[in-house]
Amino acid sequence: MAMTSLAPAISKTTSRVAQRSTRAALRIVADASAGKQADRRFFALFITALGSSFLMALLFINTLLAQDAFELSKLQADLKLSSDQFEAVSHEIERVSSPAVLAHEAKKLGMKPSETPTFLNLDVPRG
Repeated sequence: MAMTSLAPAISKTTSRVAQRSTRAALRIVADASAGKQADRRFFALFITALGSSFLMALLFINTLLAQDAFELSKLQADLKLSSDQFEAVSHEIERVSSPAVLAHEAKKLGMKPSETPTFLNLDVPRG
């Protein structure tokens, strides 16, 4: 079948598409003369209200963040105090459990150092 035999069908189709596309384009455009135009005062009030609401939301979020920052600094101070107390207790335990202090406390209680120490050897198998 030759392309020349399809020429009338193609020209009919293109004319139909052109007619439908102009009707569709005309349907998309609204009639502006029939509608009521918004006045400037309403637009200014709307923008002002929108900006005010965003500003209030921003202030609220900022207040919440500041409150959390105060709580965080308080918790950090408590953590520093707790770690200082833990370090002080650890140093006191190390001081009290040192060999020199233990020997001194044992002498105060009347204990004497052993002259012949006995050592337990766990490497030798019993047989």
